[in-house]
Amino acid sequence: MSGDAHPADAAPRRRSWLAALPVLIFAGLAGIFLYQLVSGHDPQEIPSALIGAKAPATSLPPLDGLVSATGAPVPGLDLAQGDGRPTLVNVFASWCGPCRLEHPFLLGIARDPRVRLVGINYKDKPENARRFLGDLGNPYAAVGTDVSGRAGIDWGVYGVPETFLVAADGTILWKQTGPFSEKDVAEKLEPAIARAVAGGG
Repeated sequence: MSGDAHPADAAPRRRSWLAALPVLIFAGLAGIFLYQLVSGHDPQEIPSALIGAKAPATSLPPLDGLVSATGAPVPGLDLAQGDGRPTLVNVFASWCGPCRLEHPFLLGIARDPRVRLVGINYKDKPENARRFLGDLGNPYAAVGTDVSGRAGIDWGVYGVPETFLVAADGTILWKQTGPFSEKDVAEKLEPAIARAVAGGG
């Protein structure tokens, strides 16, 4: 008799557990959100396995038809051809809305004599990329085209824009995920460049 009652008791318990499951999932997600909110953690700071490692060997063809202010062709990207300064590698595309937002900051960074700013044009059409830089200005000393996205994979790019600070010896020192803001430049990039120039990595 008692053996017959047991399955009937188990069914309501199982139903009540399944009914509580959405509430438990919501509570877990709310807890994660609250932790991120109060911890002060910046969601743009996605860890990169490349920090502290050598930058991927990157040799990309130039953006056809792109010329500098002097009329000279802007070269493609060859990271092996550094000039002794740290290099800031910015991954951008004309179809990327946040890239437009950060572009004024890149124009300012390009004037900093301590660092060389180069671009990887990611999965873009050449004519669109030329128009983008023609309209907004070209901050890059070199622009390599990554039409297939292969270089983006090598660099572990999550999405554009992303920016990497590479030491003169080729070590990746720092990474910015998402567009620069004035605060990012002042509080993150500037100290990272200063450490790189001082040799602190």
